[in-house]
Amino acid sequence: MIYGKLVIDGNAVYEIDENCLEKRKEQLKLLEQQQKGAGGEKRKNSGK
Repeated sequence: MIYGKLVIDGNAVYEIDENCLEKRKEQLKLLEQQQKGAGGEKRKNSGK
């Protein structure tokens, strides 16, 4: 059985899918790296 996290907010209960959360973190990390790389190239070219 897979256990997830439960968040209780008043009368609402939410189950957090930890696998999905981990994938999302990886996607955000890759996106940040791509943006930093693209930003660095723009700065180099604009100085010429």
